[in-house]
Amino acid sequence: MKKILALVLAGALCLGLLAGCTSGKPTETDPPAPAKTDPPTTQTDAPDEPQELTGTLKVSMWDLTADAIFSSVIKAFEDANPGVTIEPIDIPSADYGTKLSVMLNGGSDVDVFWVKDADTIYPIANRGQMADMSSYISRDGLDLGIYNGQAEDFNIDGKQIGMPFRTDYYVLFYNKDIFDAAGVDYPSNDMTWAEFEELAKKVTMGEGVDKKYGAFFHTWQACIQNWAVQDGQHTIMATDYSFFKPYYEMVLRMQNDDKTCMDYGTVKTANLHYSGVFSDGSVALMPMGTWFAATMIDKINKGESSVNWGIATLPHPDNVEAGYTVGATTPICINAASPNQDLAWEFVKFVCGAEGAAAVAAQGGVPALLDNDTLKALTSVDGYPEGALEALQVKNIVRDRPVADKVSEVNQMLGEQHSLIMLGESDLDTVLADMGEQSKSIQG
Repeated sequence: MKKILALVLAGALCLGLLAGCTSGKPTETDPPAPAKTDPPTTQTDAPDEPQELTGTLKVSMWDLTADAIFSSVIKAFEDANPGVTIEPIDIPSADYGTKLSVMLNGGSDVDVFWVKDADTIYPIANRGQMADMSSYISRDGLDLGIYNGQAEDFNIDGKQIGMPFRTDYYVLFYNKDIFDAAGVDYPSNDMTWAEFEELAKKVTMGEGVDKKYGAFFHTWQACIQNWAVQDGQHTIMATDYSFFKPYYEMVLRMQNDDKTCMDYGTVKTANLHYSGVFSDGSVALMPMGTWFAATMIDKINKGESSVNWGIATLPHPDNVEAGYTVGATTPICINAASPNQDLAWEFVKFVCGAEGAAAVAAQGGVPALLDNDTLKALTSVDGYPEGALEALQVKNIVRDRPVADKVSEVNQMLGEQHSLIMLGESDLDTVLADMGEQSKSIQG
């Protein structure tokens, strides 16, 4: 009887642990709890049937009430798994990076978190606060190739510490009215940057306040430097920036010689925003992120713009095939200290999979899973222009800022040097050489 009683007590203890016992929070000197690598185990009388998921997950994100995408994917997951409750930890966007770090450093019981800023990914991973999802991916046979190169960006030292959730990438917006007035064919989805430069000449027309510019480059350094990393062979973490030169030369020619794009100094001084310049019909061609499509749809619906607009694939360098673009991806991660990593993985897999992608697309967002079905769902949103489905097809999305140490400092330096070039305050070669020296100093 004693043996039987001991076995019963041991079994009850094991079930109690599985039902929700949590480990103590690590102290400041304790290392983060290691990621669980064993696949989930459940007891079931019918092993061939899927086990119903149960439990509660604490999930961190920003501006939940203002961003329908987060609430949409959470609802979709809860609807598909009624035994699971998601407890959101909603943090204001401006404070998110700081407060997320404080939570993780303090041993918060958050299970899953989205990462807002690329600059914060490497420090969090370096502190061991992101669980390695490699064993789950292998167990479930996930093909990371469906993410067009984005999943590899979150693989550090062989550990898959993040999964791509949503993305935004650069495409080419164009004004059909200006092209029609000039009698010029709309841009194709396979156009080099050299062809783009020539096309801008053909659709520049008028003078003074009535001038229609062939192109517009916003003041961000990304709107020139990104084209130099589009090949996937270069990054902004270089120490030799000579690969930037052809793209700066192109924009400087267009600005200073051909007068086919607005002057950087004028745009900066007048504080002109790209959304206003394009939506008021002043420019024919504008490389910009996919997020701008929702802005244009909104402006037209509100009667703030009457531009007949379209989308084409981003122009590409001569040695790069069409469909290569540059963008930024929002990853979702599992807290390495979470005691609920098995359930957390099921949530991550769902929101980054086909069902989550459909929920993102339904809200006008671009999911990281860019298969034909999700692109069809996205471009069927009211207001998307004809031909957008073909234009948004991509083969590879290169991160504008890689997941790397000191990337924030390097990016800030490049922005400061960018202004010197565009304002003509220093010679291009001199500035590029100085960029390289400063990058070496920053990276040590």
